[in-house]
Amino acid sequence: MRLVLASSSPRRRELLSRLGVKPDRIVSPDIDETPHRGELPRDYVVRMAEEKATAITRETDEILLAGDTTVAVGRRILGQAVDQSEQRRFLELLSGRRHHVLSSVCIIDREGTARTRLSDSIVKFKRFHPQEIDAYVASGEGEGKAGGYAIQGQAEALVLKISGSHSGIMGLPLYETRNLLIASGYPLV
Repeated sequence: MRLVLASSSPRRRELLSRLGVKPDRIVSPDIDETPHRGELPRDYVVRMAEEKATAITRETDEILLAGDTTVAVGRRILGQAVDQSEQRRFLELLSGRRHHVLSSVCIIDREGTARTRLSDSIVKFKRFHPQEIDAYVASGEGEGKAGGYAIQGQAEALVLKISGSHSGIMGLPLYETRNLLIASGYPLV
């Protein structure tokens, strides 16, 4: 049985390795990741994982795994910061506030059955000084990351509290992923 990872994210590969899993094939899905008008963050992140999974052609002996992670402040979706200006706006919005990090994983098994799970974690940052935002943005660490930050790096030192899945905040909730792999018949060590 082979595993296909529908993601080019090095973080997802690294997180899968914590389960002792190495994808046999890695394919980056080409989908439109624009939220639908009025779409709630939870619905959006589940839809993204499912669309990424179904966008990849799967062989009969393959299990396909896709994931998506987004940051939400209320009903507002903070995707991957496209530039430093957007990253700065995201960090200003997150400063001193609680926000949700929603991470969804979808697995399509050998029979073509799709199973999806959602992890909802809460992160609260300290209140940022403008110089802290400037330094973090200049580090480049949050580029291309949901909400404009990477919890596994320098941003972790700015967190007051986390409730939920640390791996989910990084991009792949391992508890949910492990259970889906087992339910799909994938042999875990």
